[in-house]
Amino acid sequence: MILAGGISVAALLLCAVPALAIEEKPFIKPVTEEPPPGTQADFSADKVTYDPQTELAVATGKVVITYGPYVLNATKVTYNQETGVFTANGSVQLREPNGNVMLAQQLELKNKFKEGFARHLKALLTNNVTITAEYAVRKVGKITVFEKSSYTACDGCTTRFGQPLWELVADETIHDQNTKTLYHKNPRLKLGGVTVAALPYFEHADPTVKRRTGWLMPSFSHASQYGFGVEVPYFWALAPDKDLTFRPILTTKQGLVGDVEWRQAMNSGGYNIRAYGVYELSPHPDSTDDNWRGALKSKGDFALNEDWSWGWNGTAVSDEKFLDDYDFDDRRIAQNEVYVRGLWDRNYVSAQALNFIALNEGVDQSSLPTALPYAMGEHYFSEPVMGGDLRFNWRTYSILREEASTPFTEVNHGTSQTRASGELSWKSEYIGDLGTVITPFASVRNDIYISNNVPDLAAPGGQHDSETEMRILPAAGIDARMPFIGNHEFGQGVFSPVFQFIAAGDEGDLGKIGNEDAITLNFDSTSLFLADRFTGYDRYESGVRANVGMTYSFLGNNGGIVKASLGESFHLAGDNSFVDGSGLEGSSSDLVGAILFQPWNNFGFSYQMRMEEDLSAINRHELLAGLTFDRFAFNAGYLDIAAEPAYGRLTRDHWIEGDARVSMGDGWFLFGGARYDLERDNLSSTTAGLEFDCQCMNFKLAYTGSDTEDTGVTDHRVMMSIDFATLGGTSFGTGF
Repeated sequence: MILAGGISVAALLLCAVPALAIEEKPFIKPVTEEPPPGTQADFSADKVTYDPQTELAVATGKVVITYGPYVLNATKVTYNQETGVFTANGSVQLREPNGNVMLAQQLELKNKFKEGFARHLKALLTNNVTITAEYAVRKVGKITVFEKSSYTACDGCTTRFGQPLWELVADETIHDQNTKTLYHKNPRLKLGGVTVAALPYFEHADPTVKRRTGWLMPSFSHASQYGFGVEVPYFWALAPDKDLTFRPILTTKQGLVGDVEWRQAMNSGGYNIRAYGVYELSPHPDSTDDNWRGALKSKGDFALNEDWSWGWNGTAVSDEKFLDDYDFDDRRIAQNEVYVRGLWDRNYVSAQALNFIALNEGVDQSSLPTALPYAMGEHYFSEPVMGGDLRFNWRTYSILREEASTPFTEVNHGTSQTRASGELSWKSEYIGDLGTVITPFASVRNDIYISNNVPDLAAPGGQHDSETEMRILPAAGIDARMPFIGNHEFGQGVFSPVFQFIAAGDEGDLGKIGNEDAITLNFDSTSLFLADRFTGYDRYESGVRANVGMTYSFLGNNGGIVKASLGESFHLAGDNSFVDGSGLEGSSSDLVGAILFQPWNNFGFSYQMRMEEDLSAINRHELLAGLTFDRFAFNAGYLDIAAEPAYGRLTRDHWIEGDARVSMGDGWFLFGGARYDLERDNLSSTTAGLEFDCQCMNFKLAYTGSDTEDTGVTDHRVMMSIDFATLGGTSFGTGF
């Protein structure tokens, strides 16, 4: 049956409040446009009667009125043709195309549905928000007034008595769909049914709003540098593609601290700029002599086309302690970069300009380098060469620092160095009849260096003024593996012995070359079968050597996993590129092994070690274990790595740590963790806290302590935060 004259958009919808579609998961972006003029309304019911004397049409049973994307369901609908009033009773449900649903016992609509009222109403908004009211009036202009209302985002989070975990109860709530704002008169915030806060007036955006101009929830903090601080952010949505956020902090010791962030989205990407500043009323003598302090951060990323992108990430500071003093940034060193990257077909190119600045007084700025440029590229040839893959890669950098001295006292660092490298490498793979996998490989590399003030190894305390060095580094080898597969009732295992033979040229005169990108070295099971175990290109593994080992993996029918490896490297001829502490300095290396054991999804154990060949000492332990059982989750770790000054590890790392999280039910969790430094015999870090987490609310109270100096614990912090879905949240943090 078609209603005469059709029904306008307002006819079936404007009486309803914005609400959450009943079938909200997964969320489908709703239709927001009105049906075109003249759209007819489809009407169906189990029974329809019409009295010509009273001009009343009554539909009963399963009544459904559909107008475009709008749907009205009820068990009884009465239409007064003379007044144009619709009255719906019994399980009334009105669905809007923007995702809103209204449920009511009684609904009356008039003036072509532009006006109306509902009794005992429940409105389901987007983001799981619910508004209930004893009475609601829909006015012309998309204004809905809820009397004796309750607002909550707790869809599934309730107390044992069935109340929402939190709700905002008000004498009156006005929803203006034009401004997409909710206005509450005399609101009271209830937690678990208990009133904890009250205001005469409160307004906020409705759940359909993703970003809009307005005040954000304040936060509170405390630190020795500035005392107590109150941050009251203000967000200014200048346009759909740009905004400003002001985060002024009023402090008891230093006055007003400025914090402003600009963000802009563009067709090809986006960027942000964030500026901090303060005129200190009481500057700390150990921080700076200047009352004016500040910092600037910016980050951007843009696409030039489908293949190329560029961007930047930078930090500038008035002094190295500012960001840490005001809890803006706890990094020790900031990396500034401008980059361009390209990836197309079989090619990759990356070029960067790098600069490093100290953000901690324990870092010497004069030892930090600037790299301009730092670039690399790779090209994979499309056609096979001698049955294998051919690749060419190149790398170059030019580094400058103020002083040659750095924290790495046993690593050569000059004041400047420029390097250009090109490498052609080839690799193929052959599989034998018995499953043997043979992988031959070969490469040749050419390096050119121009270095200044590199320490003279032959004359302690002396330096090379300027040196130009060129080297050609050839290498060739073969990797052979033979997997043995065992099938069992409970799973499948694969055992594979591995043999490698590699011959490479000597790496040249290291006394004239600084080591900028190959400082660190971790010889373990993951690097045993690498052709070159250095992490960068300034060092090169030379000589003739053989790597021997085995790997084993088992996959259980229940999903359990076991992986293990064990092996050793032998230096057969030529110069050995490694020194004491590496585990590779002799004719035979340390033994390296690892095991991963995960019999079930809720338990896992891994262990890595490096030990002397005669088993007389273990030079490296690394153990990790995790257990999840019912409401309990636990992780533990143990690390013991000897000092290796020549490879960037100045002291021994020796600690044990653990963390746990326990569910106490009803969304409550206890968590904590600690790391004990066995080398210094002190507790280096601790964490303990309480958390409540639910779909509509998160609360966290936590303590953290850290020891960064040999004198003991140097930093304690207590942090508390609470967040309400759709309303926002606040936080408090203090350091002491």
